[in-house]
Amino acid sequence: MPLSDDDRTFLFDLLRTPSPTGFEAPGQRLWAARAAERSDRVESDAYGNAWAVRDGKKNAPTVLLEAHADEIGFAVKYVSDDGFLRVDRIGGSDHAIARARRLVFMGSKGPVPGILGNTAIHLRDRSNDEKAPKIEDLYVDVGASSREEVADLGLRVGHPAVYADAVEMLTDTRVTGRALDNRLGGFVLTQVLGELRTGKKHAATVTALNAVQEEIGGNGAKMAAYAIEPDVAVVIDVTHATDSPGIEKAKHGEVKLGEGPTVTHGTVNHPAVVERLIEVAEANDIPLQHESSSRYSGTDTDVIFTSRRGVPSALVSIPMRYMHSTVETVDLGDVEHTVALLAAFARSVRADDTFRTAVL
Repeated sequence: MPLSDDDRTFLFDLLRTPSPTGFEAPGQRLWAARAAERSDRVESDAYGNAWAVRDGKKNAPTVLLEAHADEIGFAVKYVSDDGFLRVDRIGGSDHAIARARRLVFMGSKGPVPGILGNTAIHLRDRSNDEKAPKIEDLYVDVGASSREEVADLGLRVGHPAVYADAVEMLTDTRVTGRALDNRLGGFVLTQVLGELRTGKKHAATVTALNAVQEEIGGNGAKMAAYAIEPDVAVVIDVTHATDSPGIEKAKHGEVKLGEGPTVTHGTVNHPAVVERLIEVAEANDIPLQHESSSRYSGTDTDVIFTSRRGVPSALVSIPMRYMHSTVETVDLGDVEHTVALLAAFARSVRADDTFRTAVL
C-alpha cells in the first residue's frame, strides 16, 4: 500500500529526531506513541528498548519483527581552553566526510549547533597528497571562546551529537538524508502493525521490537530477545545497494535500488524461515532480491538467533546507497514492499509452526 501523507510526516519526524547510540530516548518516545495506536500494548526495558505487541491465538507462536533505533554520531571527548571541542565516534561514523559539516549536540540545556572546522584550501599545506582526517584531527566550533563558555552552553565531555543534515525527497519515490539506517526499519515496524489491524486476523502473537545500541554490537536486541522469548524472528535493516559507480559486484554482490527488499541466505539465517519468506513473496507478487552471508550478518540477527535455546531467524533488508553518510538514499517502493512482505509473513505463521530443521 502506498504511503499516505500522514505516513510520510511520521517518517520524516522520526528521521529528524536525533537518536545516537546510547541516547535513543527521543526517537523511541516518538516511535512508541505511534506503535501504541496500532497494537494491544507497548512495553520497554531499562535501556530503552521498546516493543509493541499484537496478541494472537492462545498457545500460538510469537513472531518477533525487529529493527534498530539508533544512529551513528559523535561525542564530546575534550574541550580546549579556547573553546574548541574534540570528538570521538559513536558507532561507525565516517570521519572522512566530516570536515565542514554541521552538527547538533544534545546538550543539557537543549540542542547546540556546531561546525566541524575546515581550514581554507588557501591555507592548507598541500605539498603532499591530502588524506582523510583522523578522528583526532577533527575539531568543532560552537562559537565559544573559552572552556567556560562551552559549559555555559550546556556542553561537557560525553554529550552526543549527530549531523544536522535534514531528510528530503530526492525524487517522487526516493528519500535522502541521515539516519535512514535504521530509523527506516522502525518506521516499517509501525507500518506492519497498521497493516495487521485490517484483513485476516493473524494466529501468531506479533511483537515489533525497536532496539537500541545496534551500531555497537546489538546490545539492545540481545536484552530484549531474552525478555520476549520469540519462537521465530525476522530482522529488518538496510543493506548496500551496489548499483552506483565504483562498486565491484563480484566482491559485494548485486543489489539494486527499487527492485524490492533482499533476503539473506546462510550463517545465522534459518533455512526454514528464509524459505517461508520466499514463498510469501511469490504468493503475493512481492519482488525479492537475494544476498549471501559468509560468516555473520553484521545486524541484530547475529544476537537474536542465539537467544536462550536459539531462535529461528532471518534478515530482510532495504537497499540503500551511501550508507553511514549524510546522503543515505532509499526508494520508497522498496519500503512499501518490505511492509507487505513482513505483514504477509506474520499472517502466514500458523499455530503449529515450529521452523525446526529436520534432523531426527
